[in-house]
Amino acid sequence: MKSKALVKVMPTQGTKLAAHMRDVLKMLGENPSREGLARTPERYEKALRFLTSGYGTSLEEIVNNAIFHCKVDEMVIVKDIEFFSMCEHHLLPFFGKVHVAYLPKDKVIGLSKIPRIVNMFARRLQLQERMTQEIAEAVESVISPRGVAVLVEARHFCMMMRGVEKQHSGTVTSNMLGNFRTRKATRDEFLALVGRPV
Repeated sequence: MKSKALVKVMPTQGTKLAAHMRDVLKMLGENPSREGLARTPERYEKALRFLTSGYGTSLEEIVNNAIFHCKVDEMVIVKDIEFFSMCEHHLLPFFGKVHVAYLPKDKVIGLSKIPRIVNMFARRLQLQERMTQEIAEAVESVISPRGVAVLVEARHFCMMMRGVEKQHSGTVTSNMLGNFRTRKATRDEFLALVGRPV
């Protein structure tokens, strides 16, 4: 059975976010008709549709049969994949980089597909912890490798601009599946190759 995270969810059509944004601006004490804000609701809707475009993307569309049989048994890593996402608690951005590794069994995936998988999950309202797990499970589901490792390093505007207002703190999350979870040497090799202390 497919995880909810892997099923394509189409955004509601016909609903105009811009009209609601005008009301929000009024509630904030602004004048949505003034020159600087006159077209802001439409720009906001366009931006938000893009930033949440991952809901309209499916794993099958991204992979597009770019899976190849290959007798490789060494670690494959795509590292420093930059991403931007939106925190589901405050609708503020968080951003950083993702490192993805897998141990092939008898199949490999086109390298460009891994950053596309990251984008699919990042362009949704997210928790960093959940996004990390979703990326790992997606890679596992399409090529059934001997193991998958995902490490995400991010900075959160909800911690930087509000609340505790800490400008230099970062959040690191990881998800280890298969041999990366059960074999310390494999896990340590991955962490060393992406520049994290073991």
